[in-house]
Amino acid sequence: MIYTVSASQQHIEENIHLPASKSISNRALIINALSYSPYPIQNLSDSDDTKVLEAALFSNSNKFDIGHAGTAMRFLTAFLAQIVGEWEITGSERMQQRPIQILVDALIQLGAKIEYLETEGYPPLKIYGSHLEGKTIELDGSVSSQYISALLLIAPTIENGLTIRLNGEVTSQSYIRLTLELMAKFGIRYQWHDNEILVPAQQYFPFDYTCEADWSGASYWYEIMALADSGKVFLENLQLTSLQGDSNIADWFEAFGVSSTESKNGVLLEKTGNLQPHRLDLNFIENPDVAQTMACLCVAKQIPFHFTGLKTLKIKETDRIAALQNELAKFGARLEEPSRGELAWDGRFDMEMKEDYPRIGTYHDHRMALAFAPMALAGLPIEIEDPMVVTKSYPGFWDDLKKIGFMIQH
Repeated sequence: MIYTVSASQQHIEENIHLPASKSISNRALIINALSYSPYPIQNLSDSDDTKVLEAALFSNSNKFDIGHAGTAMRFLTAFLAQIVGEWEITGSERMQQRPIQILVDALIQLGAKIEYLETEGYPPLKIYGSHLEGKTIELDGSVSSQYISALLLIAPTIENGLTIRLNGEVTSQSYIRLTLELMAKFGIRYQWHDNEILVPAQQYFPFDYTCEADWSGASYWYEIMALADSGKVFLENLQLTSLQGDSNIADWFEAFGVSSTESKNGVLLEKTGNLQPHRLDLNFIENPDVAQTMACLCVAKQIPFHFTGLKTLKIKETDRIAALQNELAKFGARLEEPSRGELAWDGRFDMEMKEDYPRIGTYHDHRMALAFAPMALAGLPIEIEDPMVVTKSYPGFWDDLKKIGFMIQH
């Protein structure tokens, strides 16, 4: 399926019900299961990732196929390692190319029994759930924060608890802190000093918890407002004082003339002026999931940029750095990777590269479709391949775009 996306309406005014945070929902599901809670998590994300994880946790099977859901793969691997039984977990072809050895090795240090069913270091896995015994383990701080969060979530249930020592620069600290603060809401005590996190053995306590709206999903509305001439969009259930690191973008978008005002029921975005920076230099080490949003916005508004802190983008649903280079080249923007984990553009267009009707490949990556579609507001004709990939995190995205006047054609 291919969608043709166009937009001519430059004044935007609408109330949008954002999806719940996938990051919070997935962590809360694991914690709820470990706490044997009688309360269902309220306002769960309706994303594919969360549905897959929820189905696995409530399944009577011992075999799980989690498709493209990377969070589910990491969290379930750690969760199943301490649940007595024999388990198998696999995923899509891309998932079987995403490394998991760092997490598996850490679990084996704690006494887990895990085998690779095909390629060493990659899913699918055979897990023999058993008793785990805590100790101090060392991890490279630049690895995916999901490995660290997966271990932290089960840490209270491990005999003697767990100490994680992170070596070097720590990537995506905001996601680690999100995990720990959610655990604290369910009664867990922890200590985080410098690069060492200590979680003693203890019990989770059941808690009637409601998930907040998703800031990664909100980023596309900030992008839309930055591209619009004028307007207001009210994002329901969003919180400026959020557990999510992506909430930092509210400050970033002030440079684009987009203000954020919080009320009891959400956040109002308002285009207050036709502003834009001459150049954008950002470090995404705390919020890599909004890198695609910002790259697409900068190309649409012809703003040179230099982004750093993007090392984890290479092991996401796709190699997101390569994907951005490939697809933004179709608009004539030649993006460079000055060093590993960086992305830069000089603001110039190569007209020989430019395509009249760019057809955007999404690479089984929801954020490619979500970030590129708003570029239509800049008067750019766009075609999106595999548009329903957005169901991974934001199933109602295309309907929400239609509400503000976008034209979506099959």
